[in-house]
Amino acid sequence: MHARTCYRRILYSTLLGTMLSQESLLVEAATPAQNCEALTHLSLSDAKVSAAAIQSGTQPYCKVSLHLTPSKDSDIQAQVWLPADNWNGKYLAVGNGGWGGSIPDELMQAGLARGYATSGTDDGHTGPSGSFALAHPEKLIDFAYRSEHEMTIKSKAIIRAFYGHQPRLSYWDGCSGGGREALIQAHRYPDEFDGIIAGDPANFQRNAWAMWLAQAAFKDPADSIPASKFGMIHEAVLDACDTLDGLKDGLIDDPRRCQFDPKSLQCTAGDGPHCLTERQVRTARTILSAPVTSSGHQVFERLEPGTELRWARLAGGPEPGALFLDYFKYVVYKDPQWDWRSFDLDRDSALADAAMKGVLDLEPDLTRFAKHGGKLLLYQGWADQQVAPAATIAFYESMSRASGNSAHTNEWARLFMAPGMGHCLGGEGPDSFNKLGALEEWVEQHQPPDRIIASHATHGNVDRTRPLCPYPEVARYHGSGDIDDASSFRCEAPQSAGTAH
Repeated sequence: MHARTCYRRILYSTLLGTMLSQESLLVEAATPAQNCEALTHLSLSDAKVSAAAIQSGTQPYCKVSLHLTPSKDSDIQAQVWLPADNWNGKYLAVGNGGWGGSIPDELMQAGLARGYATSGTDDGHTGPSGSFALAHPEKLIDFAYRSEHEMTIKSKAIIRAFYGHQPRLSYWDGCSGGGREALIQAHRYPDEFDGIIAGDPANFQRNAWAMWLAQAAFKDPADSIPASKFGMIHEAVLDACDTLDGLKDGLIDDPRRCQFDPKSLQCTAGDGPHCLTERQVRTARTILSAPVTSSGHQVFERLEPGTELRWARLAGGPEPGALFLDYFKYVVYKDPQWDWRSFDLDRDSALADAAMKGVLDLEPDLTRFAKHGGKLLLYQGWADQQVAPAATIAFYESMSRASGNSAHTNEWARLFMAPGMGHCLGGEGPDSFNKLGALEEWVEQHQPPDRIIASHATHGNVDRTRPLCPYPEVARYHGSGDIDDASSFRCEAPQSAGTAH
């Protein structure tokens, strides 16, 4: 037998015999391709490396595929991408969206481009449906937080095996479902990440809100508002509220101050394209109101004025989106035939809360993450059509109170509200900004973000920039200069707090 081959076999035998519990692999100094392939021999508890190979291209990397089985019913797929050269020494985990069901490779690609070793998971199942949770409570736990935790632990072991040492810093980046995952990871596993980005976190309480809106908007066709009228309503909202901040720019900087009443659009002589019927007025009022039970309990926040162009997501019909409906079918009632038309806000919002307790709910006490030295960058679009923006503000304020010293919260956690931005991206406002760069400066250079420049592009051409400010500060025009240029604005305390609704 060739001496080199014999030596490798001895190495692997020694590894398997003496280092299983350490989840590490001694690899011979070799090319990245050889070290990458050797990862298939890495022994991990409750996991298996199913493939590892160098991917060629302008930025070669070692692609590692993992199968994670932390419970008897778990079937979690994950990938770890390791730069073959020019690794920045850091790790980036990326979150998933909706019900997950696939590897978020586009987000991983963005991390790889910055030199990160990066990983993502399918959250423990295949496909975008929530049907996997039916009669599979362990899979629901995998989806909620365990797949992300196991992926993180195993990714760090793989990084150590490939490069010979642990990453010097670890980050998380996720929006929507990935934002929810971020906050759950920060609470449950506060020592795993040095910095966390959580965008538009998808609080599961919104599912009862979505069913409530569905009943109001299209249970009876006469109540439905045609999508062709959304633009007309949006223009009326801007006419009423755009200049509340002293600037006419097509954006509402704090929609909580907007008290627009759709009654102003009611038709006077039959239905028409530029007005709302009496029943459509009632529907619009419901959309712009918070759901409240008969006992006076507010279930969730409202959809804010300024979201009208995207009302189809929650109020377009003819049925609720599967993203929301699946929660009641497969988690709350455990009945694929459950009829959303039977939804009762009093009864079903309570059942929905009970079903997510301890699994999917967001716990605002992140003091252990703060004591670890972690930094949290939260962001939320004011024109989000899927997550009520004020729900993220409520979480941030609860988190501040839970820390016991709300005045010092901004030393480790900051929230950035983006006027005119939709769910994670899109909308009329600036929606593109270097979140990870801002977090890196905060964690690595101890420079907390006092403002983040965001841009808006049309057909690929940037046509507006604007600073995003740490809540509760807002961007105010200083009286001169281009209103589409961020340099014409500064972050200031709001003139008055947002009004209740």
